[in-house]
Amino acid sequence: MNEISEIQYGVVLVTAPSQAEAEEIAQSLVESKLAACVSLVPIKSIYTWQGELYKEEEWQLLIKTDLAKFESLAAKVKELHSYEVPEIIALPLVAGYPPYLAWISENIH
Repeated sequence: MNEISEIQYGVVLVTAPSQAEAEEIAQSLVESKLAACVSLVPIKSIYTWQGELYKEEEWQLLIKTDLAKFESLAAKVKELHSYEVPEIIALPLVAGYPPYLAWISENIH
């Protein structure tokens, strides 16, 4: 079995309240090899928290990683995140361009 097929490629989604916090989390994840790349996108979220409706500007982090690193990645996000209950959810990749997947592998191991 080759190295690429042994990796559980996925995208982890995290929202942050500011660009600065999103960048700090992203940089830490990439520097610690928990993510190969983190894309940052400004978004507007509408949600309920403690019984109240909120409409907030946030930053979405799209974290490309090996899902085997999810627990360590989640711990790092919680350490740096200002929310009491941050969004940290993982989606598996069902297919990908092999050279891109190889690049992810090279940058997280």
